[in-house]
Amino acid sequence: MNPSNPSRLSGDVGPISGAPVNPIAVPTEESFRALVQAIEDYAVFMLDATGRIISWNAGAAKLKGYAEHEILGSHFSRFYTAEAVERGWPAYELEQARLLGRFEDEGWRVRKDGTLFWANVIITARRGPGGTVVGFAKVTRDLTTQREADEALRRSEERFRLLVEGVSDYAIFMLDPDGRVMSWNAGAAHINGYRRDEIVGQHFSVFYTAEDVATGKPLRELTLAREQGRAEDEGWRVRKDGTTFWANVTITAIYDEARELRGFAKVTRDMSERKRLEEVEQASQRMKKFLATLAHELRNPLAPVRNALAAMQLEEGVSETVRRCRDTMDRQITHLTRLVEDLLDVGRITSGKVELRIAPVELRDVLVRSVEAAQPFIDARQQSIDLQMERTSIVVSGDMTRLVQVIQNLLHNASKFSPEGSCIGIHMAIENRMAVLRVSDAGCGIPPDALDTIFSLFTQMPASQNTGESGLGIGLTLCRSLVELHHGSIFAASAGPGRGSVFTVRLPAHPELAPLSTDDKTSEPRYGTPGLRVLIVDDNRDSADSLAMLFEMKGHRAQVVYRGEHAVEAARRLTPHIALIDLAMPGIDGFTVLRMLRALPELRGTRFAAMTGFGQSSDRERTREAGFDVHLVKPVDMALLDEFIALAATQREAG
Repeated sequence: MNPSNPSRLSGDVGPISGAPVNPIAVPTEESFRALVQAIEDYAVFMLDATGRIISWNAGAAKLKGYAEHEILGSHFSRFYTAEAVERGWPAYELEQARLLGRFEDEGWRVRKDGTLFWANVIITARRGPGGTVVGFAKVTRDLTTQREADEALRRSEERFRLLVEGVSDYAIFMLDPDGRVMSWNAGAAHINGYRRDEIVGQHFSVFYTAEDVATGKPLRELTLAREQGRAEDEGWRVRKDGTTFWANVTITAIYDEARELRGFAKVTRDMSERKRLEEVEQASQRMKKFLATLAHELRNPLAPVRNALAAMQLEEGVSETVRRCRDTMDRQITHLTRLVEDLLDVGRITSGKVELRIAPVELRDVLVRSVEAAQPFIDARQQSIDLQMERTSIVVSGDMTRLVQVIQNLLHNASKFSPEGSCIGIHMAIENRMAVLRVSDAGCGIPPDALDTIFSLFTQMPASQNTGESGLGIGLTLCRSLVELHHGSIFAASAGPGRGSVFTVRLPAHPELAPLSTDDKTSEPRYGTPGLRVLIVDDNRDSADSLAMLFEMKGHRAQVVYRGEHAVEAARRLTPHIALIDLAMPGIDGFTVLRMLRALPELRGTRFAAMTGFGQSSDRERTREAGFDVHLVKPVDMALLDEFIALAATQREAG
């Protein structure tokens, strides 16, 4: 064996006989240096043992901005921020590389022009023959774009998380692949009743009824979501306290990039109110159809019966018995016809088919026609009518025929539930720019628990109160519907059974006959406070009118507007000392009205009160920040109102 031949060294396999030998090319230091020098995406350079730069590649020049002759011999700390240099971070990096052989870091670095970039840095120690560190190799990569993308994604995810956490109308939470709760937002706590610490980790089947769990519904929904990507359902769900609610539920399967199932996103919405309204609407539609059918079917036989009676009335020489029977039948047919007409009217109103013929109507004419129409029924019971009317004309915008129908129904009702020979009172007046009609009787009265339901459809007086007169219980329902179509109100009052009743109808007076006076004089106050001009802005007419009446009783002058859009015009005419503004109004809300009124120079001395049904500290803080002087919770505390009036009066005197 020839030891000089490397192919024949021990353990080597010789070449195939006759084949040429290709020696392996070993890269020289020059070729390696050229390779590193050409790299442009990474800054690759060498440091001596003290951290001074001794080599510089094209990538370093491109990334950091220094040419080779500008940077060689400089300490590498010049690439670090002033804050990093101050805390000794460059020296720390070299020390860690010296101890561990390699150090990796990410952080801000500085270019020649002073701009910053986010860098990934690797420093590797170079050791001499004896193991002594003779320098360092440093590789830097610009990760600014990647970091910005990561940061944008993080901010987006954080915003989304905060958005989901803050949603209160929807229960939004995550399930693991087995259906156990992993996350819980505010809406889930609100709808399902569980706190986060009570529900996380539990199986979502806890929200289902026992019947659904027994039939495997929760598992079926997860399986469907897994197979089809999404499952949607509506049905009963169970809260923590055991109560049930009608829910719309969507379950969406969540997969990772490898299509591995990571869990499910579950969104639940409480649809109980919608379902209730749908059921009410369905029942209402069925009732409308029934009423229309019944009324029309009853009308068909009424016509020939009425015709036959007319013919009998033309017959002469009939016996007394036949005459009495004929007259009885005539009265009952008249009564039945009126009931059928009422049924038809209720059906028209509930289906929105009643069209009012609005025109200026003199209430005196309404009362006269109503009394004439009801007189035969009242005379049959030997009853009388005491009619009291204002001497001045009272005009409303309304449908004469329908208003007569309302008062006639109230008179008929008063007569029916009053003893024979009694007196029925009718009083007409103007109160606080509202036309007011009162029909009173000394009859059987109304129990306190019936006052709230007496206007409901098909509601009748208890048997103990009934005088024997028949009815369907639709007359008062019809009255209320017709009055409300006129933008008015109707309510009943009674001292109790056997003590009579009073029905009050309020209608907006015709605006041309109830103008706002521009006279600044006010009546003398009753309670020692100088008379003030008061503006009330509230879409609830009863609330606004009663409050205005209260101010007028205290000796002040009150003006009411029912919409926020009209507040500025009224305020300019009135220049109020006090303005009370309802916050929740359609169209322009109370906060907007306040801003509009505050902008009027003539209202600089006006004090503003917010009126609302909400009285939490957060509500009071909001109105205070908006610029209201006081926060009044409905129903308004009279002591607070008097205090507010007194402050306004004091301010007026001081001004």
